[in-house]
This record gives sequence, structure tokens and C-alpha cells, in this order.
Amino acid sequence: MSFFQTILRRTYDNPWLLIGLTCVFWAGNVVAARVAIGEISPMLLVCGRWCIASIILIAVARRPFLEDWPSLAPHWLRVFTMGCCGFTIFHAVYYVSAYFTTGVNLAIIQGVSPVFVLLGAWVMWRTPVRAVQIAGCTLTMTGVIIVATHGDLLSLKDFNFRIGDLGVLCSTLIYSGYALSLRNRPKSSSLGFFVAMAFAGLLSSFPLVALEAMAGRLVWPTQTGWIVLLYTAIFPSLLAQLFFIRAVELIGPGRATLFYNMTPVLGAIFAALMLHEPFEPHHAVGLAFVIGGVTIAERLGRRP
Repeated sequence: MSFFQTILRRTYDNPWLLIGLTCVFWAGNVVAARVAIGEISPMLLVCGRWCIASIILIAVARRPFLEDWPSLAPHWLRVFTMGCCGFTIFHAVYYVSAYFTTGVNLAIIQGVSPVFVLLGAWVMWRTPVRAVQIAGCTLTMTGVIIVATHGDLLSLKDFNFRIGDLGVLCSTLIYSGYALSLRNRPKSSSLGFFVAMAFAGLLSSFPLVALEAMAGRLVWPTQTGWIVLLYTAIFPSLLAQLFFIRAVELIGPGRATLFYNMTPVLGAIFAALMLHEPFEPHHAVGLAFVIGGVTIAERLGRRP
């Protein structure tokens, strides 16, 4: 086995490295979502990224997919639904939300995902939830509210949230449901399963592009739009999703989302540095609540 193959194998078997790289790529998606505004329309971006990812996968992973297809075929509807929700609808809502909020808000609010996974695991499988986990969830949701209200909690009485912030929250809820569904995914290799999911994401994105075109909102990518499209196709779509699926396979959805709280931190930093967006006091407070709450819920909540 060559040195390069050895490095790849060790990377693919290290769940924490996989999650770390996934968070970096997803944090970069925060910047991409904002840069894409006016450079490529949201639905075309969703469709294009899965089109490119699918072409790459056909070239490099056709054999694993064909070998796994007999195991996946009886569950085609479940696979299609998972790909539709986790790959298409999630990104469609996320990219549209980017038009109505800041990159910093995009990054911080999506940090609530581990809380949704924790609560979803309790609802679906009655996974025990301890008092300290409830406290952590409460802190995390408080952080999201602080960010969404720009530090003005009194605006809750008027429900004066940005529509973009609510959209990010909805997209995060959708992706959390997808993460939970990975626990009982059809038996197959991670690569073969991902190829099927990518095809599902591509097929389910066609109607959205058609609707966007009929509404007269289709924006063909500019030079910058092509750069954004290639980045989202290769890193957040291809590598990050495959790494996340493999990490869940190795350690389960609950532990895999432990490091997910790196995403809002890195995303907020990337947005402030690359997009020159202001990082205000309420962002710092909200981020501290989100990260602190997730840490308490995931780490302290697991102690016997």
C-alpha cells in the first residue's frame, strides 16, 4: 500500500478528523451562500452542485454503487426521501435564507443542529435525556434567540425575527432529521449509499430549477458564480457529506454531532474575515450560549 493510500485509509477511519474537515467545508458553505447572491440563483446552485458531484461520483465510484444497488433497490423510496430532504430541500431553504440574513447569523443559528438531533433521538428511540442535557438545550436555543433578535429579547413579543433567520432554523431542522435517519440507513457501503443519495439530490432538484425558471428568477452563473458552484460541489457536497456519513457509521449520529459545534464558530469567523461582516456583541453572546449549551448537552450529559 502506497503512502498516499495509507494516509487516505487513516483519514477515512478517523471519525474526529472526518468531522473536523466536514465542519471546515460546511463553514465555507456559509461564505459561499452569501457570495452566490446575484452570481447564481439558489435553485440552480442546488441543482448544479449535485450535477457536478454526481458526474464525479459516476467516474470514481460507479463500481461500489452497482455492487450495493441490490441492497439499496428495495429501499429506493427511503433513499430518495433522505436525499431529497438532506441534500436538496435543506440547501434550497438555506441558500434562499442567505438573501435575508447575514453570514454570521447563518453560521451561528445552524449550530442548533445537535440539539435537534438530541431531541429527535429521544422522540424516535426514547434515548434517555438527562436534566443537564435539557439545560444545555435551553442554553443553545437561548443563544439562537439572542442572535435572531439581535440581542433584543423584548422583540419576542412582536415575533420580530428576520425571515432569513427563521429559514436557517427550518433548514437546520430538516438536516437534523436527515442526520437521524442515517442511523437506520439501508445496509451498504458508505460510498455506494452516498452515490445513490447524490442522484436523489440531483433528481429532486430539477423541479425546483423549473419553478425558478418559470418565475423568471433563474440567474445563470457568472465567473464568480462558477467558482461558488465548483466549491459547493466538491467540498460541502462531495467530501463533507461523504465524511459525515462515514463518521456517523463509525460512532453514531449523537457523537458525530459533538464536533458539529465547530461549524458555527468557523462559519462566523469566515464570514467576518472574508465577507467583512460585523461581529457584534450579541453575536459573541449568542455564540457562547450555542457552543456552551451543545457542550453541556453532549459532554456532561453523557456522564454516568
